[in-house]
Amino acid sequence: MTIRVLLADDQVLVRAGLKVLVDSDPDLEVVGEAANGREAVRLAREARADVVLMDIRMPELDGLAATREITADEDLAGVRVLVLTTFEVDDYVFEALRSGASGFLGKGAEPGDLLDAIRVVARGESLLSPIATRSLISRFLSQPDRTPAPTPEKLSVLTEREREIVVLVAGGASNDDIAEGLAVSPLTVKTHVSRALLKLGARDRAQLVVIAYETGLVRAGER
Repeated sequence: MTIRVLLADDQVLVRAGLKVLVDSDPDLEVVGEAANGREAVRLAREARADVVLMDIRMPELDGLAATREITADEDLAGVRVLVLTTFEVDDYVFEALRSGASGFLGKGAEPGDLLDAIRVVARGESLLSPIATRSLISRFLSQPDRTPAPTPEKLSVLTEREREIVVLVAGGASNDDIAEGLAVSPLTVKTHVSRALLKLGARDRAQLVVIAYETGLVRAGER
């Protein structure tokens, strides 16, 4: 099945380059281009996109606001947002994850990594670099003016195994990594992750990372 991709970036040359790259893969197809966040939201609906490659700094409606609108729309529940940033650790990325983005990737990434990232996000998984994520969340959690965070009590719905796996997810581990470390099957890990998502009301693994840090289940700087 072909993955339908929407490009959202205010720079024409960037969109042109991304289009050539994405369309070069037989399993991927660019179905629309947006020069601002408002267009991105509209085209996500009209073009029936599976994945939106979202720049953050755009006119009219920025990528963060556009991501929130897309992920809050029940009619767009199947649309995943992959944020493309100038730097892997970007001041906006944590807010992008809180807004519902499924992950982020630096614009300096290798072409093959970008194509793989689109496939990962399209499968409903998150794309998070462990080092960048820890550093990024550490910076944001140290800021006193953050919005109110979920309380630790929110985690009481999880079993001990589910809590353990959420910690590992927050560290950037894949299902296969977790399965190997815990000596269980990847399917078992996937089941635990799915249950944690449901219990915590998280959209995907990226949201689990945010909740893990905000509730103190994982602390910035810890491994």
